[in-house]
Amino acid sequence: MDLELPEGDGSRRRYMLAGQAVEPPANTSFPRIAYAAAHVVADPLAMTDPWSRPAVDWDRTMAFRRHLWRHGFRIAEAMDTSQRGMGFDWQSAKELIRRSIAEARTVEGADLASGAGTDQLAAAGARSLDDVISAYEEQFDFIEGQGGRAIMMASRALARVARGADDYAHVYERILSQASGKVILHWLGDMFDPALKGYWGSDDFDGALETVVGIIGRHADKVEGIKISLLDADKEIALRARLPDGVLMFTGDDFNYPDLIAGDGERHSHALLGIFDAIAPVAAAALAKLAAGDRAGYDALMAPTVPLSRKIFEAPTEYYKAGIVFMAWLNGHQDHFAMIGGMQSARGILHYADIFRLADKAGLLADPELAVSRMRSLCATMGV
Repeated sequence: MDLELPEGDGSRRRYMLAGQAVEPPANTSFPRIAYAAAHVVADPLAMTDPWSRPAVDWDRTMAFRRHLWRHGFRIAEAMDTSQRGMGFDWQSAKELIRRSIAEARTVEGADLASGAGTDQLAAAGARSLDDVISAYEEQFDFIEGQGGRAIMMASRALARVARGADDYAHVYERILSQASGKVILHWLGDMFDPALKGYWGSDDFDGALETVVGIIGRHADKVEGIKISLLDADKEIALRARLPDGVLMFTGDDFNYPDLIAGDGERHSHALLGIFDAIAPVAAAALAKLAAGDRAGYDALMAPTVPLSRKIFEAPTEYYKAGIVFMAWLNGHQDHFAMIGGMQSARGILHYADIFRLADKAGLLADPELAVSRMRSLCATMGV
C-alpha cells in the first residue's frame, strides 16, 4: 500500500508502507506506574466560535479514555495534553474531570489523577500569592470533592507574581498541607509553556532543583511523586537521585523516556507522558516485555517510537497536541481532524507527513487502509 507525500524541497514522493501494527498484550500488568496524559476530542459541529468557546465530543472523549484503560494505562486527566491553557478552560476541565472520574468507576481497574492548576485566574490578573493559593484551592477542592486525586500543575500566575524561591515554597507548602491525599507535583519546562520561564524562582536548574527538593523533603508524606518535563535526561536523573524514599519520579521526558523508564539498575522512572496517548498499544507491549525481564524486546518496541515522539514534540513544543490528535484521527479514534482553538493549524503538512511515515515504521497504524485514506484526504486539502 502506498501514497504520495510531500517532501521538504517542494517535491512529492511515493511512500510505501513498511510497518506492521504491533499487537497490544493480553496481560497489562506493568513493572512501572504508567500514566497517559490524554487529549480531548473536539466537536467540530458545535464549535461555532472555536477560538474562544471549546466544544467537546464527550462520547468520543470518554471512549478514548476506555481505550487507554484497556491497554493498562492510568490517565493523567485535564493536563497540558488536553490543551489546558491553550483553548481548554477551567470550566471545561471541571466537566472533563467529573465525567472521567465517573467513567472510571464503571471500568474495572481504571485509575486516574487530574490536573489542578490556577488557569481560572488569568496570569495578568494575579496580584498576590494569596490569589494563586485561592485558585489552587478551588481546583483541589473540586477534584477531591469528586473523589479524585490531584496533580499540582505549574502555574502561570505564580510564575508572574513570585519574587523568588521562598514564594514558591510558601504556595506549595500551603497547598500540600491542605491536600486530603497524596499529590503528584509537575515541573513543566518553558519549552512546553514559555510563560513558565524561571519557575521555582530561578533560571538556573541547580537553583530550581534545590527549591523543589526542599519542598518535597518537608512534605514527603503528602507527595506521591513528581513529574519532570524538561526534555533533558540528565536533569531528570539528578532530581531522581535526590528524592526521599517513597517519593516517585514520573518521567515527562518525551525525548528520552525508554531509558529513563527502564532505569540504570539502581533507579528508574515511572511515567506520566503525553506521547503515551499516541503510542499506547506499542508502549503497552513494550512494558509487558520489561515486566517479563526481556529488556531487548522492550528496547526493540520502544526504539522506533522515539523518532516519532521527537517529531511530535519538536519546537515549538507547545504545539505537540496537534500531532497527538492527528494520530488519534489516523487510527480511527475520532472521525475528524479538528481541535479546540483550531490548533490543528499549528503544524504544517510536512510535519504531518513525517509523523505518518514515522508512525508506520513504529507499528502504530492500526488500520493501514484507513490511515492511508485519511492521510490522502489531508494532503488533498493542502494541495498535495
